[in-house]
Amino acid sequence: MIYKGSCHCGAVAFEVEGEISQLIDCNCSICSRKGALLWFVPRDKLRLLTSEEVLTTYKFGKERISHRFCSRCGIHPFGEGSDPAGNRMAAVNVRCLEGVDLASLPVKHFDGKAL
Repeated sequence: MIYKGSCHCGAVAFEVEGEISQLIDCNCSICSRKGALLWFVPRDKLRLLTSEEVLTTYKFGKERISHRFCSRCGIHPFGEGSDPAGNRMAAVNVRCLEGVDLASLPVKHFDGKAL
């Protein structure tokens, strides 16, 4: 299935392909403040529909994850990084996707504070 998503102001629009089977709720210092529910997909399954120029990036700690934000409205639609095997991944903020019933999806709590 292909999902469409965007930031609040629409300056960042994207499509992501896959089946959402589970959401991740991470309690690390940034995820707990953002309130994002994450869906991890291979990076090549996420396609920007707008220019990358409107995105800004924040990295912290070991700087392994690029947290991507809209430079206009500040919404975090996705992050980018690699899994432990070195595969490029995207962490999509499912709250930015159209037509997803969040209440119908299981949520796994991830202890990111412990990393």
